[in-house]
Amino acid sequence: MYILTDLIKFPQAHHADVDGLLAIGGDLSVNRLLEAYNNGIFPWYNIDQPILWFSPNPRMVLFPIELKVSKSMRQLIRKNEFKVTFNKAFENVIHNCANIKRPEQEDTWITDEMKKAYTKLHELGYVISVEVWKNAALVGGLYGVWLEDKKIFCGESMFSIVSNASKYGFIKLIAWLAQKGVRLVDCQVYTDHMASLGAREIPREEFLKFLK
Repeated sequence: MYILTDLIKFPQAHHADVDGLLAIGGDLSVNRLLEAYNNGIFPWYNIDQPILWFSPNPRMVLFPIELKVSKSMRQLIRKNEFKVTFNKAFENVIHNCANIKRPEQEDTWITDEMKKAYTKLHELGYVISVEVWKNAALVGGLYGVWLEDKKIFCGESMFSIVSNASKYGFIKLIAWLAQKGVRLVDCQVYTDHMASLGAREIPREEFLKFLK
């Protein structure tokens, strides 16, 4: 495991261990975070841990052409069941992502430090939020890092207060990104939720080629 210094530089991704852990330490400055994402690395740690940096192998990704939209979701979209906006309530979205109860985890990894860091990235235009509304209430959403020059969106977290809200927002996001020429969506690690939407695992080296 590599211990980071004040120098904003990461070891090559192939040095990560079997769990994808690559390095420890450093900070969540704008320059370090951008360096990380542009090299297939992301921070992921609990509140009682130092900053941990990961680059898992394999990598879970979604190619937009492979997006799966179920019949029930198509019906919701035709009915305009929800209203979707972009970058209108980022702080509310990240707050809900941090506080929503998830059966697979005890504590949130979206610490106050993480909130401040990604809020700064959002203010600079590097982070996109998607808001899903029903009757003027925020019922779902997601956010992630948009590497516009590479046409890659790195999904970070999503939440739903009502059934299908986050999926609805994600599908609308893919359509929005497609207009901007997105090549793939980085989902980081396998989840059944993302697999149901068409995401799949590819070798890390293949993923890194898209970043280069």
